[in-house]
Amino acid sequence: MADIQDTDQFTGAGWPWRSGNRFHLLADPEQFFERMLQAIEAARAYVLLEMYLVESGIIAGRFVEALGRAGRRGVKVCVLFDGFGSLKLAASYRRSLADAGVDLRTFNPIRLRMRLHNFLRDHRKLLLVDGLTAFVGGVGLTDEFAIADRPGQPWRDLMVEISGPVVADWQRAFGRTWRRSGGVLGFPDPPPCADIADGADGRVALSEARERSVLANGVFRRIAAARTRAWIMSAYFVPSRRFRKALRRASRRGVDVRLVVPGPLTDHPIVRQAARRFYGKLLRNGVRIFEYQPRVLHGKMTICDDWVSVGSSNLDRWSFKWNLEGNQEIENEAFANVAAAVFARDCEQSLELDPKRWPKRAWLDRLQERFAGWLDRWLDRWRRPHL
Repeated sequence: MADIQDTDQFTGAGWPWRSGNRFHLLADPEQFFERMLQAIEAARAYVLLEMYLVESGIIAGRFVEALGRAGRRGVKVCVLFDGFGSLKLAASYRRSLADAGVDLRTFNPIRLRMRLHNFLRDHRKLLLVDGLTAFVGGVGLTDEFAIADRPGQPWRDLMVEISGPVVADWQRAFGRTWRRSGGVLGFPDPPPCADIADGADGRVALSEARERSVLANGVFRRIAAARTRAWIMSAYFVPSRRFRKALRRASRRGVDVRLVVPGPLTDHPIVRQAARRFYGKLLRNGVRIFEYQPRVLHGKMTICDDWVSVGSSNLDRWSFKWNLEGNQEIENEAFANVAAAVFARDCEQSLELDPKRWPKRAWLDRLQERFAGWLDRWLDRWRRPHL
């Protein structure tokens, strides 16, 4: 059987648009984890899992058990964990997977001699089952995403359940990263999937930790062309100058520009401070900024008119420079309206910043923003090594 080829066929110009897909936005932990586990339990041929953040606990244990059951009943199971993101996964979990026949590999294991290469990470979150179903989004297999045992939990995140022709592209993308990690998929490309009646258009969008990101360029072009709305949810919002300029220009030409960003509950306070130094100019140009209050915000979604992008990528320079990222792009009015309703509910649970009061914020906040900004600029000057 021919393996999925590790080609750069779609790397330079982006992946093609596919029609006839079905997309289901999963906005609650009870939804996305249960649907993912159900898909693994229903697998008959193979399960492919690519995940950044994996830590020992209830959620990781449930997935290890489900993957192990699949492996023991003869399903081919290939699991790719990031070397840094899976540091807190106990050896016993790994042994359980190996004992069940699961092929477990690590992307870029941490090694001191690798120096800056250790910052190159696989930040994608992807589950594929039998070439028929895919899940793409921002969640990790940790209890923070599902267990409400501390303030700010469970973390707020999103996943998309996918069926239709675009699933084959996600499998090709997984195959390329799998081969980069030393693995070989022992089965062919999924068979051509018939278009789903009244299905939506969709496209795989990847960032490959290169100087120019196809994913980032695609989001920038959509913001620049937006006519009615440009709504962005980002857990770590430290955009480049051209992104900030595009948002200001869109707002000045009458587009409804909104940002949902982390509030006081965040896992990376210094990133929040680095982002806040940009808020004043955005607010003065009519951009509405909402700081999410109830929980830690980890979701990543962009809505421009009837186009939606959901996945692992934050709109920050670090993501595009150092991480492998993966987003699902969707062009469909009905799906965009569903996504917009989720976004609007999150705005209702957020504190909207007042442009008039923002310049009067505490001096300590300004000092923290200056320090975080200096650190951000210093890190941005680091030269990224080649993959």
